Amino acid sequence: MDPPQAPSSSARAEAKQRSLSTSSQKSDDSHTAAEFIDSQLRLEADAREALPYSIENCTRPLGSLRQILFACLTCNPPPVNTTDPYTPAGICYSCSVQCHGEHTLVELFNKRNFTCDCGTTRLPVTAPCTLRINQETGMKGNVHSEVPEANNKYNQNFKNKFCGCQLDYDPFMQKGTMFQCLGLGTTETGGCGEDWWHPGCIVGLGSNWHETASEKGTAQKLKKDSVLPSIVEVAEVSVDDPGSTEQVDSKPAEEIAAPVSSEAQGDGEDDEDEIPLPPGFPDEDDFEGFICYKCVDSNPWIKRYAGTSGFLAPVFYRSAAPSPEVEVPAKAQISNEDQVSNLKKRKTVDDDDANSPTHAKRVKEDGENSAETKVQQVALSTATLAGSPTTGKSCKINKLSPSPSGRFSLFFKSDFRDHLCRCSDCFHNLADHPQLLEEEETYEPPVSEDGDEAGGSTIGSGSIYDRGESALKNVDRVRAIEGVMAYNHLKDKLKPFFQQFAESGKAISAEDIKAHFAKMRGDEQAIKEAGEGAKVSDHRKEQGGY
Repeated sequence: MDPPQAPSSSARAEAKQRSLSTSSQKSDDSHTAAEFIDSQLRLEADAREALPYSIENCTRPLGSLRQILFACLTCNPPPVNTTDPYTPAGICYSCSVQCHGEHTLVELFNKRNFTCDCGTTRLPVTAPCTLRINQETGMKGNVHSEVPEANNKYNQNFKNKFCGCQLDYDPFMQKGTMFQCLGLGTTETGGCGEDWWHPGCIVGLGSNWHETASEKGTAQKLKKDSVLPSIVEVAEVSVDDPGSTEQVDSKPAEEIAAPVSSEAQGDGEDDEDEIPLPPGFPDEDDFEGFICYKCVDSNPWIKRYAGTSGFLAPVFYRSAAPSPEVEVPAKAQISNEDQVSNLKKRKTVDDDDANSPTHAKRVKEDGENSAETKVQQVALSTATLAGSPTTGKSCKINKLSPSPSGRFSLFFKSDFRDHLCRCSDCFHNLADHPQLLEEEETYEPPVSEDGDEAGGSTIGSGSIYDRGESALKNVDRVRAIEGVMAYNHLKDKLKPFFQQFAESGKAISAEDIKAHFAKMRGDEQAIKEAGEGAKVSDHRKEQGGY
């Protein structure tokens, strides 16, 4: 019988490499107690940063609030057919984590005058509220089938649909910024109910207006560049003609284009994910908030404030129907020469007007009117109290220009409330919308307490390490003594085990710990499996053998 052949050098190298890979894996998976605690505290700090508020209490007992809301699509999935009946529901911040933490949620952000629906008939019995006290049992949790708040208002956001385009919102796919309407009307009154809007949809261009504009720009560029092939073809013919005296550019057509600097290319790559604001949309730094065209249409009295103090010019909704803003694109297409000529023409007219007696009269009258207006404004502001009608006869709105025609949204500045008329005739318009009288207060749950300096805490209740120490302090005396005795016994058993690793400087692996505890239990089968596992880790073989 021939002796077994010795493994080749390549086989030995492969086995050695697998052994090193296994030992490296062991080393990477091994952690000291201090490292484990430190990593746990870092994870808890990350969780606290993502969810900074306490999740101990449901806001339903607090009543109607302007608060952060969520909709649960797992408990209340939207119907496939939009005409089918649907019962929307909103849950507070704490319930979104404690009661629906493993469900598919839609963050609705802030909604006014809302009471949490968790534990009511708007949600299934299988998803009870775990934070409130059950009135029947007197215990915390398992609260369901309560009567919901009748004054809660719902809109399409609770179905995960947003904006006038009724988009199914996906935070991982959507790009750009959306803006929340102040909400002067509910869906029942023709408003939007504090919906979120794309800038493109506000001006009537659609949420993907930038893609359409980019495609049109590319098509126009190709149309302009389509002349180049014919020019190149003529140039090639002139080259073949020895009698031609025309000079030919030997560069290909694509190289004739103006060069783009590397800096400009870099800027384009950085801004690739950023969607610019559509034409006609104001700069974000110019306004504090806005009222969408739906809410403006449901409250036509506010149209007269467009373009006045505290408000920007109307931002029209562009559609196929004629509107006052249809001439804006035409003005934007004026050539530079026309602009210069118009500028000179306006300047000449202005000079002629300045030299005429009519101009001097107009300036004088404007000065008198402005002075009189300032006096009236001071008197009106003195008589005006926050949240109460003005008793004076002066009405601001009567001095405003007529309402612009067409459908438009209204953008306002931070001080717009100071410029709203509060006379006895106009105050009822503001009283129906308290958010116009003063800035609203949004409820925020209390911030969870910080842990130690090493890395924060678990939300609302300290880190797991701190909770363990707290639990030990609250244990009764008999159990505490028994626990100390068990701890000392375990320490005596583990000390020799840890000491051998400390002296050798070798890291303790999970397999080492499992084998030692199996030995402490006297589990022979576990000892045997642990020994075989250690043997396999040192001399691995393929299942088929050699």
